[in-house]
Amino acid sequence: MNRALVPVALLLSALVLSGCQKEEVVEAAPVELVAPTGTDDGEWKAYLGKVIGQNQAGVTDRVFSYYLPVGSQEPSEGDQDGKTMYDRQLENVNAVVQRTVLPGNMLAFGSPESGKMADLIVAAFKDADPNALKGSQVLFIGNAADGERVRAAVEPAGARYVFVEAK
Repeated sequence: MNRALVPVALLLSALVLSGCQKEEVVEAAPVELVAPTGTDDGEWKAYLGKVIGQNQAGVTDRVFSYYLPVGSQEPSEGDQDGKTMYDRQLENVNAVVQRTVLPGNMLAFGSPESGKMADLIVAAFKDADPNALKGSQVLFIGNAADGERVRAAVEPAGARYVFVEAK
């Protein structure tokens, strides 16, 4: 064999062997998230986004997120029609539930005021068709005290219910 070809042959054999080695994949355990202690919208939205990201198992299509800031039931400055953020969000969710949600989608709900968000979910799902959310899921991020009443409102609409305690 030509002496000039020996280093090339060694390099090629090393590359071939390295391509045959099995790559080891190490999955990191999900980080336990801690809810913000204040009412800063930016902190809450970032937290809720991370929680939603950790709970998308089974979601094959879109995630629709709903958020209520603190004071959402008070009229905002410059509000021409007198509707509060709570009222607008309730209308939005109610319309989505009434027209049904396609399988693979997720509705995600969270707020620094868990009780108000739970009230909104219960009201929006009050008259839902039994198959309105069949094959989709609802994620509620809130206080444990609100989790079961939200479950009772959501499950009759056919959705898979996921609860994450904001702690």
